[in-house]
Amino acid sequence: MLSLGLLTYCIPNQQTGEDNPGPTTPAVTGLKQLAPFPMGAAVNVSLLKNRSAYEQTVATEYNSLTGENAMKFASLHPSQTTYTWSDADYIVTYAQQHNARVHGHTLIWYKSLPSWVTSFQGDSAAWENLMKTHIQTVVAHFKGKVASWDVVNEAFEDNGTLRNSVWRQHLGADFIARAFQYAHEADPAALLFYNDYGHEWGPTKRTAILNLVNGLKNRGIPIHGIGLQMHTNINRADTNLATAISTAGQTGLKVHIAELDIALNPDKTAGLTFTPALAAAQKAKYKAIVQAFKALPAAQRFGITTWNVGDADTWIRGFCSCSDWPLPFDDNYQRKPAYDGIVEALQ
Repeated sequence: MLSLGLLTYCIPNQQTGEDNPGPTTPAVTGLKQLAPFPMGAAVNVSLLKNRSAYEQTVATEYNSLTGENAMKFASLHPSQTTYTWSDADYIVTYAQQHNARVHGHTLIWYKSLPSWVTSFQGDSAAWENLMKTHIQTVVAHFKGKVASWDVVNEAFEDNGTLRNSVWRQHLGADFIARAFQYAHEADPAALLFYNDYGHEWGPTKRTAILNLVNGLKNRGIPIHGIGLQMHTNINRADTNLATAISTAGQTGLKVHIAELDIALNPDKTAGLTFTPALAAAQKAKYKAIVQAFKALPAAQRFGITTWNVGDADTWIRGFCSCSDWPLPFDDNYQRKPAYDGIVEALQ
């Protein structure tokens, strides 16, 4: 018998045709062995240190790691003259010990800013120095250890207009291009990504994002990839998901499915339970996403990263104050049908 997640396959005895109890084929040990591209997870440092089942799942399944929060501005740079590296360094060291890649998330975002930034008083030159110093200090600290960065995260509103963030207010719309230039100066070898959500909703926001990254690329700004967060749900049409992935590929840049989870309770229904029907729908959706990603040219497949590991760790439960099970592993880090959907697509 060969066990793939929750799927169990019987391997017939070649002589008798009966099921052979012997281990004729080695069991699949993890997604990283199956995938022709990196498989990643966003990780919580406290769980990585203190929950053995969590750590073991990360070690077994993934060869790319993103800090869920450890590399955000407020975590790394809590006061103007203070940087706190310990959690982020822990992820980097762990990744090195497990032959995993580290993807840095995120240098410039409108959220997760410390109060010293949100209350900062200064002219545009002072703001420029603030942004440049943060980017270059962080990227230089991890030079040669962090392979890639989400340089700018979520610069667009849902309607496709540029978000009126503190960065845009003080630095103008072209702060995005300069952020990429500063990151590239600090580590010319790092791959630099623009990351956002909503590509799969439809053309409005997606077109704005694609116009931005194509514009940067055409200007010679050092941008190497586009991150599709892909916080999605079982009601999203497969055609929307496939179009999001294929149009990202048309930029010629590397494509990262950067924050994948598939919600089962988008309507926030009270008392919803995890049923076989929901599990099957989620499995099919994971399979469709991985199949669409696999269809990209190999050189453009940067990888797929789920946003955390098991259902117990998801941000969605806190965000919606509801029951949900959006990840490939359950609350106890057991493989769900969703996991099998990924496996089937990879095979």
